[in-house]
Amino acid sequence: MGVPTASKDAIQMSPLSLYSRFAFAGAVCCAVTHGAATPLDVVKTRIQLDPVTYNRGMLGGFRQVIQNEGAGALLTGFGPTAAGYFLQGAFKFGGYEFFKQQSINALGYETAKNNRTAVYLASAGAAEFFADIALCPLEATRIRLVSQPTFASGLIPAMGRIMSQEGIGAFYSGFGPILFKQVPYTMAKFVVFEKVSEAILAKVNKETLTDGAKTGINLGSGLVAGLAAAVISQPADTMLSKINKTQGAPGEGTVSRLIKIGKELGIRGSYGGIGARLFMVGSITAGQFAIYGDIKRVLGATGGVEISK
Repeated sequence: MGVPTASKDAIQMSPLSLYSRFAFAGAVCCAVTHGAATPLDVVKTRIQLDPVTYNRGMLGGFRQVIQNEGAGALLTGFGPTAAGYFLQGAFKFGGYEFFKQQSINALGYETAKNNRTAVYLASAGAAEFFADIALCPLEATRIRLVSQPTFASGLIPAMGRIMSQEGIGAFYSGFGPILFKQVPYTMAKFVVFEKVSEAILAKVNKETLTDGAKTGINLGSGLVAGLAAAVISQPADTMLSKINKTQGAPGEGTVSRLIKIGKELGIRGSYGGIGARLFMVGSITAGQFAIYGDIKRVLGATGGVEISK
């Protein structure tokens, strides 16, 4: 298969038009799924930040939040979540397809196909790096709102307060942890998705698949990818929540804070909230790939940059 994209319509598009469609589809799928998962993320973050109080698992955590603060508290941080992951999704999915194509251009199609796992890993890692630059300020704001419900009334007031009190550096105090969390997460997510969907598609006739069947394959492959990615990235996710919970001590650097947090957590503590996160990330990732594929079909940019055998 010497053609890098699966759709003739996609091949005929200009690169800018094609990648803008990938970016838009990625932005929408991430904003929708992460926004819808805000209640799960609130409970997961509370378990990570206050495991002594929130020690009853995911369902018990839901009840505790509702009893203590009302049902509305489950939507805390919705604004920065939706906005942040809209930006992140554009860079992540659009960037992934872009960097795959650059790998094909640099290596040649056959070499890229024969080394496609390395191409998937490198493309996902590069795309996520740029996506995290966009995501980090909004993720820091979300965590501050979830961990300190009285901090501000919403996204803009919270960002303004952080800026005025702590400076722009506070938005990127968690950049290291977010890279440690998101880059391995995204690399695992895309590689596992590619491998699982490739294995499924090898057993069927792709030309006769209905749109519903394609969506089902994306859902199933995305679910497996999400579960694998959640396990790999959980320790860094916990550290990200911890470092963004409060302002660091005067003169305390990010690295020293991370070392201290890591020692305090230990292996067991770093996997606090893993049950909620497996459920959340598995659902989110399945939904993302299903929505991403459906939007691409609607926009005439089906497939993507394909190098599977």
